Amino acid sequence: MKPMTATVASSITKAASKQTYYTIRFLVDRDQVDDAYRAYGYFRWVDDILDTESGSSPVLNEVKAAERRAFLERQESLLGACYRDRAARAANTQEKMLVELVQQDHEKNSGLQLYLTNMMQVMNFDVKRRGKLVSKVELNEYTRWLATAVMECIHYFIGHDDYAPHDETRYLAVSAAHISHMLRDTFDDVQIGYYNIPREILEENHIGPRDVSSDAYRAWVKERVQLAREYFKAGKGYFARVQNARCRLACFAYIARFEWLLDTIEREGYCLRPRYDERKSAGAGLRMSWLTLASMVNWRTTRSLQQPVYPRTQ
Repeated sequence: MKPMTATVASSITKAASKQTYYTIRFLVDRDQVDDAYRAYGYFRWVDDILDTESGSSPVLNEVKAAERRAFLERQESLLGACYRDRAARAANTQEKMLVELVQQDHEKNSGLQLYLTNMMQVMNFDVKRRGKLVSKVELNEYTRWLATAVMECIHYFIGHDDYAPHDETRYLAVSAAHISHMLRDTFDDVQIGYYNIPREILEENHIGPRDVSSDAYRAWVKERVQLAREYFKAGKGYFARVQNARCRLACFAYIARFEWLLDTIEREGYCLRPRYDERKSAGAGLRMSWLTLASMVNWRTTRSLQQPVYPRTQ
């Protein structure tokens, strides 16, 4: 019988993201599946508590803001206690997902620990930035935390013992995905007080975070789309050097989720809109499948031209 936390985690994952659920089910290392669900499910739960239950107003009242801070501080304290081998007292079912994850982590400075600490940084930043304009430096740091967390999580759970490069291109594809994700969610995020455009751009051009049709806003979106494309291209080169085939497939599929979005935004003159529901259509699914297949074919071509040297297994 599965541990209760594994069942809860897989249910949370399936309800939140079918693609993530099936990626974990079919591509994650067999002995890591339950923990992969816990890793996703725990932060999905934390994020829902911080966003959904705190209401839809861009600016929270003092009571709700204090409740969010207290909740996150509890989670940060719990994570620290787990890695100091201190018993977690009165942890609820969702928090036990984190406790059991850390109990299985026996590597010093593991990919899992990097995932957990960087995702907690992401959550902390979201708590602090709600209702406030933030700088370009802060948003770049936000993307760096998220990209580090996601990429280390992927490598920890898929092809854990296989070779993957550790260079400056390691996090670029996920950075591109985060850039795309923030563009896609602009309208929803603004409604609850998350502003994904730097304060400097707004102030220099005398526009607000809702002025998506203005020339200045569209010019900024164009720059972000171009940067994301550059990062995706470099990221594909990185994945071409990843040894594990399941990891490559998961990563190319991950990229395909967002490349169609960049095409759509570019086609519409870089003017963002509230919804991109066509991503759920059969046509979009077929396009993403072709993008994934094309990436895999290009990987095979790249690999035939230059074989990386992998460390020998003992």
